[in-house]
Amino acid sequence: MFHLQVDLTKDNIFKALLLFAIPIFIANVFQQLYNTMDTMIVGNYLGDASLAAIGSASAIYELMIGFALGVGNGLSIVTARCYGANDEDAIKRSVAGSIVIGVFLTIVIMIIAKLFLYPLLQLLNTPPEIIEESYSYIFTVTIFVGVMFAYNMCAGLLRAIGNSVMPLVFLIISSAINVVLDIVFITQFSMGVQGAAVATVIAQAISAVLCFVYIYFKAPLLIPQRKHFHVGKQMYQELAGQGFSMGFMMAIVSAGTVILQTAINKFGYLIIAGHSTARKINSFCMMPASTFCMALSTFVSQNKGANQKERIRQGVKTANIISICWGGIALVLMFFFARPLVALISGSNEAAVLDNGSLYLMINAPFYAVLGILLNLRNSLQGLGRKVIPLVSSVIEFCGKIVFVILFIPLLDYFGVIICEPVIWCCMCLQLWFSFYRDSYMQKSEEEKEKVKDYELNCS
Repeated sequence: MFHLQVDLTKDNIFKALLLFAIPIFIANVFQQLYNTMDTMIVGNYLGDASLAAIGSASAIYELMIGFALGVGNGLSIVTARCYGANDEDAIKRSVAGSIVIGVFLTIVIMIIAKLFLYPLLQLLNTPPEIIEESYSYIFTVTIFVGVMFAYNMCAGLLRAIGNSVMPLVFLIISSAINVVLDIVFITQFSMGVQGAAVATVIAQAISAVLCFVYIYFKAPLLIPQRKHFHVGKQMYQELAGQGFSMGFMMAIVSAGTVILQTAINKFGYLIIAGHSTARKINSFCMMPASTFCMALSTFVSQNKGANQKERIRQGVKTANIISICWGGIALVLMFFFARPLVALISGSNEAAVLDNGSLYLMINAPFYAVLGILLNLRNSLQGLGRKVIPLVSSVIEFCGKIVFVILFIPLLDYFGVIICEPVIWCCMCLQLWFSFYRDSYMQKSEEEKEKVKDYELNCS
């Protein structure tokens, strides 16, 4: 019989990670489909200019998605740790604190979007002929950022207790609705790119509502009572520390992408269209890496609560091996299918769109293994409660993209954009590898080392 919840503290490590990660992977695919279907339908029905309008705003969209996902995952890390320690009162207080923090962030982001979104698009050198379309799309998505937060928080809480299946089910339902609404709003109601944005918001709201209803009836462990909203200073500090550090970590990464977009926008709308299409395909290709790192953060959090150090070490090793295998598979896939995929998603037959988009994918593909190890180590450190080191890695990425925009892209043109992230990933991976294996919690104590020696002697 199939179980909705996986015991990450007791089951076989590979089996537990795989069973927990597969629904997250499929959910990530459908999450990405929101924006990719917008891109595909807009490119095929409205043309290259409208496609570029969404593409020029994609970095801002990724920033919001990254921040919402990061905060949701960060908050759920605390809940997962409480769950691993079997502390029901702490679980409910962590959920109550997460709700308060989520409402506060939603209000702040809505205000910022209202005041600064259009100036930001101008700052990003968005071409004048597409800036109005671009603004109508990203403003609609941003002003309803609360639904994005709500889904990611509810999904994160379910994953914190080992249930990664139900968030997937609700996301599949809402993704199907999104596709239908995209086509209706764009082709029947002539709403243009704003119709794609409205479809995305409605679909995300549906997934959030379904997730909440399921928690209310099937996971009452996650439903706080009034008394639990007296969260306490220590719990708020832990939630805010984990949530904001992970949210800002992903926001800093996305902010670097926003800065990179300023350089891309100077190449004209055909390059923007090709790049934005390649980024959508790239997002799918990166999903195995991002999936296992999300599963690993919950795995590490629960086992940290249960004080199982060796299990954490083995879990990270297993996830890294899987990431390396995926890097080899992705290289083969992109060699054969990069150009047809760019043509399919963009709906374009322009050589500039197809050539640059497919080159981006083929050069990035072999580095997915490096990215996977990087994400595994970063999320494991987050799961251990380390807030600063993962943030430092994001700062490295942010600064690296600034250096590329200032120094290398003017010299190498679009090829500089293509190699930017792979080079930075390698630098970040070295920093995180060193930090993880020198972490005091992960170092084997002298007592553990003696036990290993005795065991080896007995075996021999």
